[in-house]
Amino acid sequence: MAKPKLSFYDVKTKKKFETDEYTVTEKNDRWFAVAQSPAGGHECWRVLGRDEAAKLAKT
Repeated sequence: MAKPKLSFYDVKTKKKFETDEYTVTEKNDRWFAVAQSPAGGHECWRVLGRDEAAKLAKT
């Protein structure tokens, strides 16, 4: 099953982008979706709710 697309904000280029290529990561009891920026090799992080993270981790 394909992952749903999420929108991320690239702070370095100040632009939003959507992707379905991301990983769900837990850090200090908080959940994040981490994706590579299309404009460069840096990572963009998006905060997820606990329920949303559990749902996305299964896909």
